[in-house]
Amino acid sequence: MNVENLLGRLDKVRQTGPGRWVARCPAHEDKTPSLSIRETDEGQLLIHCFTGCSASNVIAAVGLEFADLYPERPTALKNPERRPFPASDVLRALSHEIAVVAAAGEFILEGRAFSPDDHARLRLAVERIETGLQLSGGESHGR
Repeated sequence: MNVENLLGRLDKVRQTGPGRWVARCPAHEDKTPSLSIRETDEGQLLIHCFTGCSASNVIAAVGLEFADLYPERPTALKNPERRPFPASDVLRALSHEIAVVAAAGEFILEGRAFSPDDHARLRLAVERIETGLQLSGGESHGR
């Protein structure tokens, strides 16, 4: 929402400086302006009634909601596109998991049996590698 939309709903609006106004408060019988309005550099609207009306009463009196006091978020921020991690970063992060799989391969070549703990650790390594593949933008081959 822009400040003009709010100011257009108020009476006796007077600019007091850059991004600052006073107006009659719509939440009570106001004979002289007691409502201060300020627009921040980020586009947020700040309101304050010097006679004590709450901000929620002020904005309700002009048919607005709190969300109307803040600028709309750009669509790109609402639904950020998830970009994959660089493959080199994923490989570096998963180097230990790759070593676990390599050690399991050596166990198999040597004919050694896996303990239940070894088997569980191998499964965890495979899951982490699959996740890393997905995060780098590749397709998981799932199990």
